[in-house]
Amino acid sequence: MKKKVLRILAILVLLIVVVLIAAPFFLEAKIGDIIKNNVNNNVNATLDFKAADLSLITSFPNAKLGLKNVSIVNNAPFEGDTLFAGEDLSLTMGIGQLFKGANDPIAIKNLAISGAKIHVIVNEKEVANYEIAKDEGSSGTKTGVSESFSFDLQSYTISESRVIYDDRAAKVYLDVSDIEHSGKGDLSANASELDTNTEALVSFALDSANYLNNNVIKLDAIIGIDLIEDTYTFKKNEAFINQLPLVFEGFVKVNEDNQEVNLNFKTPSSDFKNFLAVIPQQYTKNIENVKTSGNFTVEGQFNGIVDEEHIPKFDIGISSENASFKYPDLPKSVTNINIDVEIKNTTGIMEDTFVDIRKATFNIDEDRFNLTSKITELLGNTVVNAHVDGKMNLANVSKAYPIPADMDLKGILTADISTAFDMASIEQERYENTKTQGALNVKGFEYNSPEMANPVLIDVLAMNFNPKTVDLTEMSGITGQTDFKATGQIKNLLGFLFNDEKVKGNFDLNSETFALNDFMVEEVASLENEGESEDAPTEEQIKIPSFLDANIDASANNVLYDNLVLKDVRGNLKIKDEKASLSNMSSSVLDGRLTLNGEVSTKETQPLFAMQLGMKGFKIGEAFKALELFEVLAPIANILEGKLNSTIAISGNLENDFTPDLQTITGNVLAEVLATDINPERAQLLSNIGSKLSFLKTEKLNLKGLKTALSFENGTVKVKPFTINYDDIAIRVDGGHSFDKKLNYTATLDVPARYLGSEVNSLIAKIDEKELEQLTIPVTANIGGGYVDPVVSTDLTSGIKDLTTKLLDIQKQKMINQGKDAAKGLIGGLLSSDDTARDSVAQKDTNNIQIKDVLGGVLAEGSKKQDSSKADSVATEKNVVEEKAKDILGGLFGKKKKEAEAKKDSVN
Repeated sequence: MKKKVLRILAILVLLIVVVLIAAPFFLEAKIGDIIKNNVNNNVNATLDFKAADLSLITSFPNAKLGLKNVSIVNNAPFEGDTLFAGEDLSLTMGIGQLFKGANDPIAIKNLAISGAKIHVIVNEKEVANYEIAKDEGSSGTKTGVSESFSFDLQSYTISESRVIYDDRAAKVYLDVSDIEHSGKGDLSANASELDTNTEALVSFALDSANYLNNNVIKLDAIIGIDLIEDTYTFKKNEAFINQLPLVFEGFVKVNEDNQEVNLNFKTPSSDFKNFLAVIPQQYTKNIENVKTSGNFTVEGQFNGIVDEEHIPKFDIGISSENASFKYPDLPKSVTNINIDVEIKNTTGIMEDTFVDIRKATFNIDEDRFNLTSKITELLGNTVVNAHVDGKMNLANVSKAYPIPADMDLKGILTADISTAFDMASIEQERYENTKTQGALNVKGFEYNSPEMANPVLIDVLAMNFNPKTVDLTEMSGITGQTDFKATGQIKNLLGFLFNDEKVKGNFDLNSETFALNDFMVEEVASLENEGESEDAPTEEQIKIPSFLDANIDASANNVLYDNLVLKDVRGNLKIKDEKASLSNMSSSVLDGRLTLNGEVSTKETQPLFAMQLGMKGFKIGEAFKALELFEVLAPIANILEGKLNSTIAISGNLENDFTPDLQTITGNVLAEVLATDINPERAQLLSNIGSKLSFLKTEKLNLKGLKTALSFENGTVKVKPFTINYDDIAIRVDGGHSFDKKLNYTATLDVPARYLGSEVNSLIAKIDEKELEQLTIPVTANIGGGYVDPVVSTDLTSGIKDLTTKLLDIQKQKMINQGKDAAKGLIGGLLSSDDTARDSVAQKDTNNIQIKDVLGGVLAEGSKKQDSSKADSVATEKNVVEEKAKDILGGLFGKKKKEAEAKKDSVN
């Protein structure tokens, strides 16, 4: 019997195990559909997840459901925005919940979220994207997830997550990142306690002003929850802002139309280390070993109603008296620290918040700093009254406080400034309503930063503050090779400081030497491939400051740009929106004069430029050495010695070092060459042409007054046809080249026949016609290859053959004409003689024979077709032409034929 019972129990256990293992395979699809249906039927959004994983064993007797890549995407008016996205979400529930219908509520006991991002948006119309519960019919009541799920939570965790609250109507931005939060307690009861632990980084901005920036927040709190009264009481709590501890108590009660808040907080101790603890840790380093004296306390309370029109009344006091601190590894102390600050709102109206800095002072050695200020209507039209005065040796700051190592400050700062203004006047640029006066002086200031190629040394800086403007009365300094002196006027310093405006002003800038390389910054090249050395080369990049809206009249005796030295530079520079516009800029360079107008913009990732350049009297040789652009645009001109006048319109992209990206530039050039000579060392192209045309002597080329025009785009230069004179030969040049140094030109020459060798000249002499002296043949030289190794080919051979044929035709025709004239004269003389009839028969026969001989000779010389077959005639004529052409070509190409004959005769 016992064995039978044990056997039955074993079978039941086995069945249960089999069911627990097999059930998830049948229920996963069902439970996923149930969750999606429950949520999507009740919210104005779409819940989705990629996979559902159900387990009945690891959490037995409960079921555990894991969801992967969960998202809730909004519908209109936030269509496409993701309200919630999470990598992993797991729910624990009773096994019985798996067998409910698709529309039945599911009770959740435990919740775990990992890798989540919640992005809450409130738009300008005060509509929030988390208000996704659907209206139920015409009753106006809403159903939601709360009716589809009953939370019987025992614990929950949120890890590696982030919450962003962006209220665009109230201009509130809260970013809580790196959230690690957990809570446990029985939330199913009407009254319970929730034990929570929270760590996160908090950034907070209100109306574009940043109050917290990745500050560390920690909170350990036991919260009493009364679901009947909707009251949440802080029973035992300790919070940390950075390293500043705060303890607080009180409650928050949620009513139907508002919330009641009653909270008190304070620092648990009065040690001055509390002050250092408020400052972010990266700026204070380790404060555990810092020696302090005096006190520092923060104490406050919030009390009142929160609704659409009210905030809680509050009173926060921050105070310190005769405090000091000294870092153990720094030589100096900060002493006589006195702080008396109150932040307060007595009405519950947001705009009535004010800050009163009654005292804020400190000393470093004999140097003293003092600030007083009252700021009212903090969240409305903020009104500021402030005064700052003091004298500070800036080098002592780094000796008393651990500022970043790359900020090595030096110099003596003296200030005494008072200001009074309201933000509405600043925002509307009504600076006449502001009252600022005083002076600021700096001597021997030195500033070093990774954003600068060299330290900036300011010998003197003097500024006078007036109600409307700030006068820069004196400024002089150096950085690298650059020296500068400046005076001017800033029109909106308060707008720049408090309203995110650009600095507007007019300045005069003078320099003896201004080196552009001194303003290049190094940016670490991105490592595109894994395994690439971190010591990869850096790239230099110039950026035009985005905060400047300035008009600058500049002059410099020497401007250094790459390997160029520009002298006597004068012009106007306007800087706005990361764009520098140059006008009436002129300079002496390369023994000529340069004028320049145009603009450069670094607003986009790729810097852009558009310029109009005027060049007068530039030395051609030096221009090619100094400017790659010249070599690219006019490589053939490299053979010239002399000067150049030119106008260039050019635009395109800039490299990081502000040199043009040659593959992107477009524009045109109008050039006049004032050449005096040709440099034979750089005349490889002409040498190659000369090897094809032996009669062409490069030293006889006449380039004076040469004018041409170029156009270029996408790496290709097109040259407008121009003519070069060579003695009595006109050479017409046409074509273009590419920026990768490939030539594609043609040079067309009308060559007089007398240049084509002694054989051609002998043939012309035999014909003895003056008009043949002007006879020319067109010769085309095709120029290809590269700048350094050009390739030249001509059609001279075919041209000479055509000329030879033409001359032979002329000679034949002349001989025919001469024979005809002789025959006519002879016959006419014979027929006109009165004594002819009386001649003897023998004499008559003789005359008849002579006439026949002359006519036969003429006809034989003038028309060989009558004396032989057509085939023989064509062959004979072809041989004559070819032999003549060979003789002529031999004379042109080094007279090799004559040399061969001479060699043959000497052997014989």
